[in-house]
Order: sequence, then structure tokens, then C-alpha cells
Amino acid sequence: MYVEIGGIRQWIEFAEPSGERPTLLYLHGGPGASSRPAATAWRSWEEHFTVVHWDQRGAGRTFGENGEAGCGALTIDRMVEDGLEVVAFLRGRLRCDKIVLMGHSWGSVLAIHMIKRRADLFSAYVGTGQVVSPRENEECNYRRQLAQAQRSQNAEALRALVELGPPPYRDSAAIGKLRELADRLADGDGDSVAPMPRPLNPQFTAADRETLMLSVQFSRRQLFADLMDLDLPSLGPRFDIPIFFFEGMEDQQTSAELAEAYFNEISAPHKEFVRFEGCHHFVVFNRPDDFLRELVARVLPWVRSRNAELEHE
Repeated sequence: MYVEIGGIRQWIEFAEPSGERPTLLYLHGGPGASSRPAATAWRSWEEHFTVVHWDQRGAGRTFGENGEAGCGALTIDRMVEDGLEVVAFLRGRLRCDKIVLMGHSWGSVLAIHMIKRRADLFSAYVGTGQVVSPRENEECNYRRQLAQAQRSQNAEALRALVELGPPPYRDSAAIGKLRELADRLADGDGDSVAPMPRPLNPQFTAADRETLMLSVQFSRRQLFADLMDLDLPSLGPRFDIPIFFFEGMEDQQTSAELAEAYFNEISAPHKEFVRFEGCHHFVVFNRPDDFLRELVARVLPWVRSRNAELEHE
């Protein structure tokens, strides 16, 4: 359905809840991407959670409905406010007090900001492909890919990396080139480096795919400067809800090393760092059953415990 969020019509979808399943709001990456292609692959998740997919401002069907002009200028602050409005809508529509928040990559940026503003709305946070500081991240990626190219004696990749030079980069095209090299160097090492949800959601149409390509270009262009100035640790290490990082240890886009260093500084009522060995940036798409097993074993007990406390109060 389209819902009025932040003054524009934004796309939200979920299966109608049954029983006492907690609501899980998934914040997709990109920026400008969508989690809708994985909706069918995550069908088993719906036995335990009411999973909410939201095409953010400038992304997917929301972008298709409003266009560039209708979406307006994208900023982190504007999109955090959108996210909190989505939570308010879900609390009313699904009659839930608190929500499990999950953020992937760019979505983890929105999630941390949302929690810092309104921790009272959430029962737990799960970050995957967790962003920390994009500038530091690209420095880590460049060093890692240079070492990979040297180990594999990939002369072509070495030449490309030397020509590109180390960060910081002035535009998204340079980061795009670094991503291409990262994918090429990591390909064949563990899981697919690309998101490969199986089965693909049949309701994600060819038109959706074309819109998604345009929305990613638009959103990345709009948010590049904001992201390059981002430093999540500067928001403070204290969190008032349980924090879980589910990280692909071979992540070729967002450094698992940086994520773990950030995690170690966090103070929270409970926290866990869960490693997915041999997995890359899109572990949530490519290993949905393994991901769900960890959600059920580690996150769900804390959510149920918190819900029981609220009922007792």
C-alpha cells in the first residue's frame, strides 16, 4: 500500500499479522534500493515476525510514484524523520507497542539515528553490513583489495587500484569503481557477492527493476556528501535496547573489522556480535534460513522477555 509519510506517498508492505508475532521493520540499503525482491525468500521469517518492507524516499516504488521532484532533497535527517513516521503508522495499524528494527548497510545508518532519537519505540536492533564511518570504510576496503590483488597476483586489478589511488574520494564514481574491483577479487570466495534471493519475489516486476536502477542512481547522488561526512560513533556508545550485529566476515563493501571495533565500544542492556563465515555483504539475502535461525535463537527471546515485562507493567 501507499501511505502518506513525510508529505509524500511511500510504499509499505507486509503480511497481515496473526498471533503474537513481533513486528520487524527492515531498513534496506542502497541508498535507493529495496528489500522487496527478497520478500518470498524470507517467507519463513513470517512464522516468527511480521516482516515490513518499506521503499524509502527516493527508493523503489516510492521513487516511481513521486519521481525526483516529488521526493525532494534527500538528507539523513529527512529520512530518519520518515522512518519514525513509518514506525508510528505501524504501531497504530499493527497494534504493536515496540518494533524490532533491522538495518542493512545504508539502512543501518537510518536505524542507528532512529534509535538514538526514539529508543522507546524499539525492542531490539539488528545491524547487518553495519556502516560505521564511510571514509574509514573505504580506506579499509582499499587496503584489503590491494592485499587481495597482491596475494592472487592479479596484475590487472593491481593496476586499476594504483590508478584509482587510495581514498578519500571526491565522488561516488570512484567508490563505484572500488566496489567493482572488490566484487571481482572476492568472487568465488564463499557466497555470491551479489544479492541472490531465492526464490525471487514474483511480484517484483520488470518495471520495478527498471525503477530500482534509476532510484539507486538518484539516491546515491543525493546522499553522497552526507554519507562521506558520517561518523556513527560520534553519536555516542550508549544504547538503551539490545544490540545485535549479524556480519558476513568476508564483507567486501562494509568492513566487518570496523563494525566489530564499533560494536566493542557500545554499551547496551545486551549485545551480541554474530559471525557468518564465508559470507559477504548480502548475507541476509543469500543465507535467509541461517539468518533466521540466529534471529530466533538470539533476538526473539529478548523481544519476548521485553513484551512480557510490558504486559506485567
